[in-house]
Parts: sequence; structure tokens; C-alpha cells
Amino acid sequence: MQDLSEGVAQFQRDVYPAKAGLFTHLATNHRPSTLFISCSDARVVPELITQSEPGELFVIRTAGNLVPAYTPGPDGVAASIEYAVSVLGVSDIVMCGHSACGAMTALAEQHDLSGAPAIADWLRHADASLARIAGESRAQEVDVLVRENVIAQLANLATHPSVARALTAKSVTLHGWVYDIPSGTVTELRTSVPSPALAA
Repeated sequence: MQDLSEGVAQFQRDVYPAKAGLFTHLATNHRPSTLFISCSDARVVPELITQSEPGELFVIRTAGNLVPAYTPGPDGVAASIEYAVSVLGVSDIVMCGHSACGAMTALAEQHDLSGAPAIADWLRHADASLARIAGESRAQEVDVLVRENVIAQLANLATHPSVARALTAKSVTLHGWVYDIPSGTVTELRTSVPSPALAA
């Protein structure tokens, strides 16, 4: 906690004054252009990777950058997606996976998750991702799964009514990225997520 407290002090002393005008504007304006969905992994920092200013990204972070397919009922991920698309009117959505993802590694290597039932249940949202890598060599499984998971999660994202409406209206564009931690490179995947039928 000492490091965090010192960081806050540095922010207030050095960073905030240099951007005081921006923060004054942001106090009454919230219009990010991009919804950025990434893994909760501490090594993945969307604002750092994209060199974005405060207010430019609306960020959702989940283990394995998983987005459950839409189902009615209370859901914090679904609510955040709907808010970003329907209320804030973002024009782009980035789904960003990353190298050495712990969630994807656990699935590819079939780790025993019996002692972590909440994690095991959550990772079932990657079942379609796993199905996409059948037949891959063991050495390539994690890297391939990371990429295929980005594509599968974009498909899940498109089942959300707010996203489906925006795709039909061509007011939002979906992007699939993979961030490589050791090299700092970002690869944009070729994706083709069809506009689904609108949910009632």
C-alpha cells in the first residue's frame, strides 16, 4: 500500500496539475470513443498500451477477457456493455487478448480447477474457444487459444442486444487484438462477426 499511497501523492503533485484543464472538462463530460475489453491480468494496461488520455477508453476487464453470451438477468458485464454502446455511444469495441494468459493456459493445459469452482465456472464461457483449437499441437495450444478466444468472445459480444442494434446500424465496429507482453506488439486479427438477429 505504501507504493500506492506514494503514487497518489505523485499524481496529485505532478500529473494532475499538468492536465488540470482536461480533468476540469472530464468532470462534466464523459464521451469515450472506444469500449476496450481486456483481461484482468495486471500486466495488461489498456491506457498504457494505447497511450490514451483519461476519458478516451471505457474499459471492461474480466479473467480471460471473457464476455458471456447475452442472457436476460442481472449481469455486470452486460450492463457495462449496454452502457458503453447505448448510452455513451462508443464507435469502436476492442476485444484484447494477450500472451501467457493464465485463463487460457489453464484451459489449454487442462489444469485441475476443482479447488477454484468460481474460476472453473467462469472459464466455461470459453468452451467455444476450446472447440476452435481441436487438433492443434500442444506446443502451440495456448497461443492459438488466445487468438481463437478473442474471435469467440467477439461473437459472444455480438449477441448483446445493444451491440446487435449498433452493428445493424453500422454505428459500431468490432476489433480483435492480441497483445504480446515481452515484445510490446499488438496484432489485429482478421475477424468477421456477422450481425446477429436483434434480440426481442
